[in-house]
Amino acid sequence: MSAFEALHPTVAVTVAVLLVLGASFALIGSIGLLRLRSFYERLHPPTMGTTAGMGLMLAASMLLFSVLASRPVVHEILIAVFTFVTTPVTYMLLVRAARHRDGTARVRMPGDPPPPDPQVDPRDP
Repeated sequence: MSAFEALHPTVAVTVAVLLVLGASFALIGSIGLLRLRSFYERLHPPTMGTTAGMGLMLAASMLLFSVLASRPVVHEILIAVFTFVTTPVTYMLLVRAARHRDGTARVRMPGDPPPPDPQVDPRDP
């Protein structure tokens, strides 16, 4: 008899629900990546969907192995922290790179000189 066969049904159902929900979030994020048109639209679903899906799957893993080991198993928290910290940073870097590529990256700060008038040719005397 394995440890999984001796698992309490409530824990097994909870773990299964968390895994299915997590996989559903990851699938929805992946479908959003494929179906949406522009880069900016494609960026959001995988970022949010896979992060939420990963969090639910890690919660299922923590619950299952904590019950099986009869002690708190929390090393998955390190994976979650790493992912939750790096995902927004990656998201911002990708958006900034895309805005720079599109030519919309220039943000005027207080004290910056005014932009040149496009109607006036600077080579005219």
